[in-house]
Amino acid sequence: MATLDDKLLGEKLHYYCSSSEDEGEADSGDEEVRGAAKGAREPVTKFHPTVKEGDGGHNTGPKGVLADWRRYKQLETEKREDAEVEKLALAKKLCLNARTNEEDEKAKSKEEQIDAELEDLLDDDFLESYMARRMREMMAQTNQTKKFGKVINLADADNFLDQIDGEEKSVTVIIMIHEPGAEGCEAMTGCIECLAGDFPTVKFCSIKSTTAGLSKHFKTGGVPALLVYKGGQLLGSFVRMTDQLGTDFYAADVESVLMEHGLLPDREAVPSIIRGPAINAGDDSD
Repeated sequence: MATLDDKLLGEKLHYYCSSSEDEGEADSGDEEVRGAAKGAREPVTKFHPTVKEGDGGHNTGPKGVLADWRRYKQLETEKREDAEVEKLALAKKLCLNARTNEEDEKAKSKEEQIDAELEDLLDDDFLESYMARRMREMMAQTNQTKKFGKVINLADADNFLDQIDGEEKSVTVIIMIHEPGAEGCEAMTGCIECLAGDFPTVKFCSIKSTTAGLSKHFKTGGVPALLVYKGGQLLGSFVRMTDQLGTDFYAADVESVLMEHGLLPDREAVPSIIRGPAINAGDDSD
C-alpha cells in the first residue's frame, strides 16, 4: 500500500529495469518530480544578475549614480561653452555698428553742416539764378538745332531724293505731293505752310506729281499725299488724304493725324522763353 510520501514523490519503481541509455532519463525524471514536490513546500527565490556599467543597461548602484553625475557635468560644461561662443559672436557684431561718443559728435556736426548747406541751396536768390542759367543753356542747345521754318519747293525727282538722302538722320522730312487744281490740294498747301512755321525743326517740302514723274492715275486719285522720312527710311505714307479729312480741313487736322502716328515732335519739348527780372540772358553775375 502506497504511503503519503509515495503519493507526493511518486511511486517507486523498484522492479523496473532499463538500459544504461534510459537510466539518465529516468533519473532526470525523478529529479524533476522531486523538485516539483519540493517546490510545493519551499518558496522559490528569483535571482537578478547585476548589470555592469557599459553593458547598455541602467545601473542604479553607486557607480551608476557617479556616471550620471559625470555625464551631467559634461553636458553642463558644453552648454556653458556654447553660450560663451554665442555671446562673443553677438558682442563682435555689435562692435561693428557701435560708435564712440567722439565719433557720434563728429557725425552730428557733419549732419548739421550738411543741413546748413542745403538751406543755402534752397535760398530763393540761388534758385532764381540757377534756373536762369539752365534756361540759357537749354535755349543755346535749341538754337544749335537745325531749323527750317518754311516749305521747300522741289524742282525735280533728283532734288526729291537729295532732300531725303542728304539730310541728317535726326531730321524728319515731310514731303507733300500735290497737283494744282486737284481736290484738296490747295487746302493741304496752306496747312503745310502753317505747320512748317510751328515745327521749325521738321523739314517740309512740296513737289508736284507731274514733276516727280508719277503715273497719271496717281495724279488724279492719289493727291494730296504726305510722305514722311527720317534717316532715309519711309516712316509714313498718307495717300489721298481727302478720304480721311474731307475737302475742307485745317492745319490742326493734319497735325492731329501726324501726331497720332508719332511723326511730329512734341510742342512741349521746346522750352519757351520766360522774360522777367529773375531770368536775364545778359546777366552772368552768377
